[in-house]
Amino acid sequence: MSVGSTQGGKHRRGRGLPKQLRIRLRRDYRRVQGRGQKLRQGALLCLFVPGADPHSRIGITVSRKVGNAVNRNRVKRWLREAIRHERGDLRGTWDVVFIAHPRAAQANAADIRSDVRALFTRIPATPRRHAGRVRR
Repeated sequence: MSVGSTQGGKHRRGRGLPKQLRIRLRRDYRRVQGRGQKLRQGALLCLFVPGADPHSRIGITVSRKVGNAVNRNRVKRWLREAIRHERGDLRGTWDVVFIAHPRAAQANAADIRSDVRALFTRIPATPRRHAGRVRR
């Protein structure tokens, strides 16, 4: 039995993000990354677009620029944990993608969590509208 995967033979549930709260499809990642508004905080870049689902959905991207597999997985784990704790600060319904900057490898869990908290509070409650401009 692996450490932390089960307790008393039963899988732990309810600790992660449920499937309906995650961005899972490549086309959804590309939509957010192509059309999303951008915010940067510390070692994170946050892209977000209005969501079509009744719940906000969140995705994580950590490239090889961040470091080797051990460092990337550590950053992803810290990001998932921060999102799980801080997602209550996210107002509105958004599709959000967090992209870790290479500096994230030198950050710690507390830094990542404070960056996620700050980004969630900076995302507006409603999408902003363009001031009468028509794109052709």
